[in-house]
Amino acid sequence: MSKLKNKVAVITGGNSGIGFGIAEAFKNEGAVGTITGRNETTLNNSLNELGNDFIAVKGDVTNLDDLENIFKKTADKFGKIDVLVVNAGGVVDGVAMGTVDNTTEESYDKYMDLNLKSAYFSVQKSLPYLNDGASIILIGSSAAHRAAPGMAIYGAAKAAIISLAKGLSLDLLSRKIRVNALSPGSIDTPVFGKLVPQEQLDQVKQMWIDITPVGRQGLPSDIGNAAVFLASDESSFIVGTEILSDGGLTNISLMN
Repeated sequence: MSKLKNKVAVITGGNSGIGFGIAEAFKNEGAVGTITGRNETTLNNSLNELGNDFIAVKGDVTNLDDLENIFKKTADKFGKIDVLVVNAGGVVDGVAMGTVDNTTEESYDKYMDLNLKSAYFSVQKSLPYLNDGASIILIGSSAAHRAAPGMAIYGAAKAAIISLAKGLSLDLLSRKIRVNALSPGSIDTPVFGKLVPQEQLDQVKQMWIDITPVGRQGLPSDIGNAAVFLASDESSFIVGTEILSDGGLTNISLMN
């Protein structure tokens, strides 16, 4: 298991859910590096599971000074970075998603800051610390392709992420740095508890299972395995594109 042997990786939001699934898959393939997050408890718990080949750096990806610190500490510990996974994003704590008639400018800005602006500047701030030929993986979402009630802003931000993979790849061609988007569908993570009341959790999960052609929710390890491919030399001819890891949710209909 050495597809990523000796590669140095940074996974933002690597302390839980999809991000931790990616970090774990990277570790299993021989990578070393850094996970980031804002919650010190989950960072420490995740670090205990990953072992000595990873470090944890607490930071907020919407803060440019924190981003600079993340990449500097990684480079100081491991040297130049080979893989950047821009995963941090999703639900803004304490700010509900809403429809166009009840969304404030403040909540709009917070969702765009977390899910789009932070991704752009994560890439920008990483550039002095990246090796030429590095792989950047932007975590998108099937929400970029399928509208859902109250999720227009989030979906728009993730659609922009997919576009960024193309534009940033063009910007970085001279350094042979590849940028691709990896878009999960419905993944069984703690985020569901932030989106729906506890008493509705099982019902909502079953709804996603019912509309996913493979008949199950995804696991963080499913996204981790796809990320390993994009991080490895096996995907060296894949650039500026999107891989959907969504169990067929986007492209296959179950309607009769």
